Amino acid sequence: MTGSSAGIGAAIARALLGQGWAVTGMDRAAATIDHAGYRHVQVDLADGMATEAAARAAEGVQAFVHAAGVLRVAPLGRLQPEDGARMWQLHVDAPSRIANILLPAMASAGHGRVVLIGSRVASGVASRSQYAATKAAMLALARSWAAEVVAQGVTVNVVSPAATRTGMLDDPARQTEQPKLPPMGRLIEPDEIAALVGFLLSPAAAPITGQDIRVCGGASL
Repeated sequence: MTGSSAGIGAAIARALLGQGWAVTGMDRAAATIDHAGYRHVQVDLADGMATEAAARAAEGVQAFVHAAGVLRVAPLGRLQPEDGARMWQLHVDAPSRIANILLPAMASAGHGRVVLIGSRVASGVASRSQYAATKAAMLALARSWAAEVVAQGVTVNVVSPAATRTGMLDDPARQTEQPKLPPMGRLIEPDEIAALVGFLLSPAAAPITGQDIRVCGGASL
C-alpha cells in the first residue's frame, strides 16, 4: 500500500495489521509503524522508475491500497502548474504504474483486491479544480480496471471521504481555506475509512467492484 506513514494511510495499515494482513508500505517519509507484519519501502512516488521498481518487488501481493496523496487549493488566477503536476503524479500516475504491474499478476492468480482513496471533491468544488480533476481521473481508472479484471476475481473500488481529521488539514498550503464540517457535525475519522477499506479487501466484498463509495457524513445529501 502507499501513503502508510501518516493520516488515512497509516490508519489503514494499522487496521490491516490488526486483521492479520502482512503490509508493505510505500512512502516518501520514514516508517511510523513498528510491527512484525509491516515492511517499509521508502520511495518517492513522483519518481516513476523508483515507483515501478517498488511495485515489481511487491508483485504477487493479494491487495493494493493507494492512500498517498496531497492537497493544493487555489482559485482561478492563482493556479500553479507545479501543484497540478504533483497531484497528477501522486493521484494518477503512481497508482497507474503500480497497478500496471500488480493487477495482471492478481488476474493471473484469480484473486485480488484494489482500493484507491479518492475524495468527495471529485465531482467539483470551487478553488480545488486541480485536486478535483486528479481525483475524478482516479475514478475513471478504477472503473476501467474493474471492467478489465472482474472476470478474473479481482475487484477495484474507490473510497471517497469528506473532510477527514488528518495532518493534511494543517498543511500551510491550504490554511486560507478551512475544512467544511459534514452535516453530521464532525470530521470523518481515519479509522472509519480504514474499517471500510478492510471490508472491501475481505472475501465478503467479492461482488463489489467498480464503485465509488463515499464516506461523507451526509455531505453528499
